[in-house]
Amino acid sequence: MSRNTFIINSLFILLVALPLRAQYLFVPMDDAQTDHLKAYGLVYAVLTAGENAEWLLNYRAGSFLFKDNPVFYRKARLMGVTVEKISESQAAAIYKKVDKSNCERIYLEKPPKVAVYSPAWAAPWDDAVTLALTYAEITYEKIWDKEVLSGDLSRYDWLHLHHEDFTGQFNRFVYSYAGAPWYQKQVALFTQLAKDAGYASVREHKGAVSRMIQKYVADGGFLFAMCAATETIDVALSLGGVDFVPPEIDGTPIEAGWEKRIDYSKSFAFTGFTVNAGNGINPFSDIDFNWVNSPAKVLITDFDLFNFSAKIDPVPCMLNQCHASTLKGFYGITSTFRRKRIKDSVTILAETPGSDSVRYLHGNFGKGSFTFYGGHDPEDPNHYIEDMPTELTLHKNSPGYRLILNNVLFPAAKKEKKKT
Repeated sequence: MSRNTFIINSLFILLVALPLRAQYLFVPMDDAQTDHLKAYGLVYAVLTAGENAEWLLNYRAGSFLFKDNPVFYRKARLMGVTVEKISESQAAAIYKKVDKSNCERIYLEKPPKVAVYSPAWAAPWDDAVTLALTYAEITYEKIWDKEVLSGDLSRYDWLHLHHEDFTGQFNRFVYSYAGAPWYQKQVALFTQLAKDAGYASVREHKGAVSRMIQKYVADGGFLFAMCAATETIDVALSLGGVDFVPPEIDGTPIEAGWEKRIDYSKSFAFTGFTVNAGNGINPFSDIDFNWVNSPAKVLITDFDLFNFSAKIDPVPCMLNQCHASTLKGFYGITSTFRRKRIKDSVTILAETPGSDSVRYLHGNFGKGSFTFYGGHDPEDPNHYIEDMPTELTLHKNSPGYRLILNNVLFPAAKKEKKKT
């Protein structure tokens, strides 16, 4: 055997003996994942670094895949996120399974710029989404009325609203918290802010804000709302400049014939609803199933996610990726939505089977879209004002919180060109 032949054979044996170098990092999102919530933050970090990722819809509960990088692997370890190093051939085997089943590959291209509609002084218990974003290590900025009315929304890809009352009724807390110092302080502050902005009332101020938010969506923005914001923004939009606020709340009389001036074509998701303009009880309207025809809450129920076709309906499928199909119910100022009040054009994402209760929905508006998720905090079923904030280290695999983070990544998806 010649010296050259010996060297070649030795190199061949060495290469065969060496394990194949990992080409990809696979992030399982089924029960194998140790921290579902931070997994979204890991993907966000990959996108922020200028790399692409893939969201494998319906494959192992919506797992992620991206090119191997020591920086990302180390970050995953520090975050406590389960990742698997896989080879080119292993990735090819995954793609083959995806192609032959109810799965789909969605390319994620850039980190969405996230805004949360919230005053700077908001308490930690105020918003489940800010808790989720902070825990997952996803960057966001707070904006409020001044920024919205100044046109700053155009700087963001994604906007979140929580329990804001866009009707200017201070969440109708006058009927239960009128004497509370925090409520009186809020009324005085919001009234002054409206005056400073050039509006005669909080109702008019918040109404103008709601219309700017709707314009943001129409121009291509992504809106995600929870709790009271889901209901109050549609009530405010449908009534425009009409004064329907009870005098015990704003000190001015209701306009005569206001009921006939409701324009459901101006709302995002709901239609045919009756607006509550008194009665001394909390609900804004009959949109919320948990307040229908009663001053007392209806017992909250668990809800089921719909299973969508990944190839035919990738958008609702993306929003519903989860390692659980049935989720625990939870209250909010607005907890669930009456099915008969939802527009036909809106897609229902989750419901309580056998009832009129819908928990989660999605729709398009203009060039953009909106997702409404009823309730305040998925891991705090009976949340009360001034409760301690939820500690997400105790709920890092929360299915309910995971739905929130599906929506955060939604704008990162590559937009496929439509066939003409």
